[in-house]
Amino acid sequence: MNAAIITIGDEILIGQIVDTNSAWIAENLNLLGIKVDEIVSVSDDSSHIKNTLRRYEGNKELIIITGGLGPTKDDLTKTTLAEFFDSELVMNYEVLSHIENLFGERGIKLSEVNRMQAMLPAKCRVLHNPSGTAAGMWFERGGSVFVSMPGVPYELKDIFSQSLLPELHRVNNGNVIVHRTLMTQGVPESLLSDRIKDWEDALPDFVKLAYLPRPGIVRLRLSAIGESSVQLKEILEFEIHKLLHIIDKDVFSLEDTTLEKVVGDLLIEKAHTLATAESCTGGSIASLITSVPGSSRYFKGSVVAYDNLIKEEIVNVKGDTIRKYGAVSQQVVEEMSRGVLDLLKADYAIATSGIAGPDGGTAEKPVGTIWISVSSAEKTVSKRFLFGEHRGRNVERTTLTALNMLRKMILGID
Repeated sequence: MNAAIITIGDEILIGQIVDTNSAWIAENLNLLGIKVDEIVSVSDDSSHIKNTLRRYEGNKELIIITGGLGPTKDDLTKTTLAEFFDSELVMNYEVLSHIENLFGERGIKLSEVNRMQAMLPAKCRVLHNPSGTAAGMWFERGGSVFVSMPGVPYELKDIFSQSLLPELHRVNNGNVIVHRTLMTQGVPESLLSDRIKDWEDALPDFVKLAYLPRPGIVRLRLSAIGESSVQLKEILEFEIHKLLHIIDKDVFSLEDTTLEKVVGDLLIEKAHTLATAESCTGGSIASLITSVPGSSRYFKGSVVAYDNLIKEEIVNVKGDTIRKYGAVSQQVVEEMSRGVLDLLKADYAIATSGIAGPDGGTAEKPVGTIWISVSSAEKTVSKRFLFGEHRGRNVERTTLTALNMLRKMILGID
């Protein structure tokens, strides 16, 4: 079954709000084996809405529409759908009773405007909205199913989960889509693609690979479509097993999760603690670590040693080391990691020092030169990187690379 998603609202088109509904709908349709071919946003204009519906009618088996179902005059979707399907609006007393109960529970007087929310096209099948006043609507015509739901995210999700899902199971052709995701760090997309080319070329026709990159991270998503989810899962497991023989050291998770969560879980498992001394990352590593609930179990704290004086007086870097080698050097960053390890009495420590940019570079140390060090009581590992000229991406790459270096040290991966 193929589908299109239409989001309605001028507020989306002018950038006032971000359309998160489409992503959520697409993800959940995909889990049902329904392939989303297109996502489009249109204005609160009746002719634009109708033209878009005409374009999809008969070409898409499922058209999902969100937005424009509120009680105010700028919400045109309901009346436009009534006109499109040559249907009059009639009072749905079951919906009206639900609206009256909602207002009664909240101690609010029901206005005529809210009462009119129960006026629905006679030709639609009503999809109950347990959380609000705008009912969902189901139409069928020209070989297509049209579903309209409100744009309020929690209302949309409740209608989808409680009312729409059983109907979609009924009309879907039975195919399922199974996904598996591998998370990699430190290997650029182009290099990763080259390394796994032979494996990718040998994948079965019904298995597709998608590269989903961001600075420092590449997600590899495998998708398989067929009739048996059990069989598809077995096939994906077999393919992943082969892939890990090629890129095992670069994969930090076999599910779609974050590196900071993976590192946190490892520290909890080992009952170990962590501290950071950050210069060029300015606390970014500490921020990611503490974004994970429960990080107080393993994170001791951080020193943002941006100034050389702080490196010396707080983190215990020798002044002679800075003067001889410069703040952005292997010697300084190693002293930073060992210093904060001792200062905060942690089991592991991360330190960063670099030239994030856009200025400050030299011929010897260009913008994007980064040193990262990871220390334990027994060992210190450091490495130099050249991440490029974009300050924000340099900080992000440094942060993720540092966490992955820590992960490898904890696991004993060279």
